[in-house]
Amino acid sequence: MVANETLGGRRLLETVRARAAEGDVRFVLSVPQNRPKAGLVIYDHMVFDAAQARVDLALSVLHAEGIEAIGEVGDPDPYAATMDAVYEHNPTEIVISTYPETRSGWLRKDLIQRVREASRLPVEHIVADIDTEGLPFDVTLAVANRTATGDELFAALKRKVEEDMLHDRRRVVIAVVPQEGGHGAATRRAQTRLKLVLNRLHRAGIFAAGLVGDPDPYTAIMNALQYFRVDDVVISTFAETKSGWLRADLIERVRRSTDKPVEHVVHHEHEPSAA
Repeated sequence: MVANETLGGRRLLETVRARAAEGDVRFVLSVPQNRPKAGLVIYDHMVFDAAQARVDLALSVLHAEGIEAIGEVGDPDPYAATMDAVYEHNPTEIVISTYPETRSGWLRKDLIQRVREASRLPVEHIVADIDTEGLPFDVTLAVANRTATGDELFAALKRKVEEDMLHDRRRVVIAVVPQEGGHGAATRRAQTRLKLVLNRLHRAGIFAAGLVGDPDPYTAIMNALQYFRVDDVVISTFAETKSGWLRADLIERVRRSTDKPVEHVVHHEHEPSAA
């Protein structure tokens, strides 16, 4: 299976379920790296991490349904990514998901025919018009740094998941942790916070993936909105007296820049006990 922005499309998921129902089938997912067409500061490692988040979410959903699958981030060129996977995994069939022809850069590069000729394998082409069809689940973008592991953010995300379940919907969470400062220790701290928040969400049965974002939280959010199709944004900060994000008017700046609902969650610090 080869897909990027259309990975969550309804028809692709239905195709996988139908193939899995046929018997002993294993799926290999290749997600080519995809640089957003617009955005602020775009780093190569963030492009890779965004593709890895797609892989992680897709595998979580498939494994939850008992479907055997592995996945990897592929070359930025979808043809190279597909053929790399063919040479490594020796599949019996290829499924490629794209936008409709009017929107698909992959189709303008004649990807389907090139793969058929080079691989000599059956290639099924699935068209996913996500703009009109939507996704079969809701997506929340959760943004936090030092408050990422707080109870307040976790409670807000858990509430959204539970509300969707009441309406027979599924919700996934994309967590973005902007790093403080440059690289090195700041990046490692952000990676640790991201791992902690994802582990907590996973233990609660919530489908979630994430990445470390730009040091500027506004840039991190705007880039994430380019990488992922989201339904709403949750931003967690300290109270106004302690939050540099609020002093920079982050919440209102994001609200003015997107038509998505933006929820602000305030993290309350607790005094340590004598013990």
